[in-house]
Amino acid sequence: MTSKNRAAVLGSPIAHSLSPALHRAAYRALGLERWRYDRFEVDEAALPGFLAGLDEREWAGLSLTMPLKRAIIPLLDEVSATALSVDAVNTVVFTADGRRVGDNTDVPGLVNALAERGIEKVAAAAVLGAGATASSALAALAQICTGEVTVYVRSPERAREMAVLGERLGLAVRTADWERGAEALAHPLTISTTPAGATDAFAHALPAAPGALFDVLYHPWPTALVRACAARGASVLGGLDLLVHQAVLQCERFTGVTPGPLAAMRTAGEAALAED
Repeated sequence: MTSKNRAAVLGSPIAHSLSPALHRAAYRALGLERWRYDRFEVDEAALPGFLAGLDEREWAGLSLTMPLKRAIIPLLDEVSATALSVDAVNTVVFTADGRRVGDNTDVPGLVNALAERGIEKVAAAAVLGAGATASSALAALAQICTGEVTVYVRSPERAREMAVLGERLGLAVRTADWERGAEALAHPLTISTTPAGATDAFAHALPAAPGALFDVLYHPWPTALVRACAARGASVLGGLDLLVHQAVLQCERFTGVTPGPLAAMRTAGEAALAED
């Protein structure tokens, strides 16, 4: 176990981040009474100065949210292959020899959350949206999808970006127009990566037997699309599933304790959402 005992989440805005509730619950469950986990409002301009001001003898790591997942990369000594594949770092570990190592736990977090629900391999899949989370979704699908992935996008530029990423990941990717997004749910698995309200219209045009839906939103929850799919008997996962699974991997990297307390972190996340 590391002798360091501090970690935090950085981003802007950051006030409503659930990460402190999850990580603090993990420390309690593991009996790590000296450990601290905080949140700091940090934007891209302030990030270099914030890092320079840290005493890395006591800091174990950082969680990063928007808009810092790309901005952090030039400030690191090493970046994992997973993070490089999606050009996004959400986890920084300060090693004993003073190096800053970046990783991405969103990708394995997606894979692990699906595996928890028994979804370990799919013959085909769909992704709604083409932002940063969609990139992580494609990287996760590269591990579990044996066939083609259809990405529903709003612009030709986004379509090109997703096609290039698919090629880099060795994943068969085709793109389709966003207006046809309801068709996505005919796939065995759909991952929705869009903001609140973006997929509401699709809830009224579902196939008779929709496949599993992983909607990465956790507030508001459930979304209209989740409610509609669940009403037709589909398996649904939400943003809290992703958040907890990626956070438990961060906790393991920060503390050196494996396995992390998944159940305790999920309970803390549910309680924090209930308070909101």
